[in-house]
Amino acid sequence: MCGTAITEINETQFNDTVLKANRSVLVEFVANWCGPCRLISPTMESLTQEYEDRLTVTKVDHDANPRLIEEYKVYELPTLIHFKNGQEVPESRRESAITKVKLKDYVDALLESISIS
Repeated sequence: MCGTAITEINETQFNDTVLKANRSVLVEFVANWCGPCRLISPTMESLTQEYEDRLTVTKVDHDANPRLIEEYKVYELPTLIHFKNGQEVPESRRESAITKVKLKDYVDALLESISIS
């Protein structure tokens, strides 16, 4: 497979990569020990390639970035949060594993909602 891989970022990169981005960013909060995170990893990689022209996908390691975990109140893994114009998009948060079909529906709905607004 060719294309874009998910970029892992940390607390020091979050501001520039997510909050100052000039496009939509989907942030996946994960941990190496998290079974559901590993389960959806191939789906997230596929999604990143499919939507690379409209969406940036990044991941944040839960254990290595406690300030972000606290700031964004990440209580379950994996957690997906969509950001646009430096803000968390209301109602965009998804927690726990998700099938590829549901993940695609979720992203399509997010992208449709931000193109309308």
